Amino acid sequence: MNQDLKNDRFLRALRREPTDTTPIWVMRQAGRYLPEYRATRARAGSFMALAQHPELACEVTLQPLERFDLDAAILFSDILTVPDAMGLGLSFAAGEGPQFARPVRNAADIDRLGVPDMEGELRYVTDAVRLIRRELQGRVPLIGFSGSPWTLACYMVEGQGSRDFATLKAMCWNEPALAHRLLDVLARSVAQYLAAQAVAGAQALMIFDTWGGLLGPAPFREFSLRYMAQVVDTLKTNAHARELPVILFSKGAGMHLPTMADTGCAALGVDWTIDLDQARRAVAGKVALQGNLDPAVLRSNPDTIRRETRAVLDSYGNHPGHVFNLGHGITPEVDPEHVKVLVDEVHSYGRTLRMT
Repeated sequence: MNQDLKNDRFLRALRREPTDTTPIWVMRQAGRYLPEYRATRARAGSFMALAQHPELACEVTLQPLERFDLDAAILFSDILTVPDAMGLGLSFAAGEGPQFARPVRNAADIDRLGVPDMEGELRYVTDAVRLIRRELQGRVPLIGFSGSPWTLACYMVEGQGSRDFATLKAMCWNEPALAHRLLDVLARSVAQYLAAQAVAGAQALMIFDTWGGLLGPAPFREFSLRYMAQVVDTLKTNAHARELPVILFSKGAGMHLPTMADTGCAALGVDWTIDLDQARRAVAGKVALQGNLDPAVLRSNPDTIRRETRAVLDSYGNHPGHVFNLGHGITPEVDPEHVKVLVDEVHSYGRTLRMT
């Protein structure tokens, strides 16, 4: 299935197979910390124009691979493409983040929602996947992704970013049936969206549950985990997606790793608030793990970056099934040379672990 790949250690790690060293990619690796990205974004005119132009999305997806010896590429896009395709009027105000002109607040709003046409409103995403896959020429695998149903609902109901997304939480408490209707249409949409990326050429799929950690234990299971599991189950029935590894990343939800591992996913992303050895024991070998360096470490000096990188690798130990990553996305202030230090240290020290 992946015979065309020159470097498959990322996919091997997701299958918990032996690798010559620990693979690494970085969340938000195509981003504002790179001057070449900033130049392309300026040429595009806006973030949405960049994301919706397949040639430009391909260009920025490949930029970090020209600088660093990364083991995977990830589609350049945004987690809010699905609700935007539902007609909610997405925009990005300077310094204020995403905003929806028509937030979802009641039953009538939810009734107007439908699963978007993946080769219609979202064709620019699948076109970008096709182009990126072609331009990669088998260099490394391509990761497709989506926001989780819960995280998409957070923005759709609030209408913008928030510290606590209390508007959606109130809906869950006051009108749980309404919240479930919204999350169900989002789960069906996310599953189709990821399947469309698989058809277009993605070789792994990731679900970003950025705001799952805002929920208490029982609400997390009911309103977040349940719908990620629904997406995974649906993908398992799709001829194009069923063989692709799925990574779930729920920021701040370390206590839920054992139940997340039971969804049928291949791997779990882990943030920096849980020790990787503890996480590995919690999932009992059911899934691979991805993570989990604190992104702020990249703002320290190179010796500290190397030390903290080794600490993460030592925490996981000489076991199969580890993909090195940050515990969340890289921040714009990071010096690109520090990323090179990180990538080179992961590969160098990872090889020594394989020899122990």
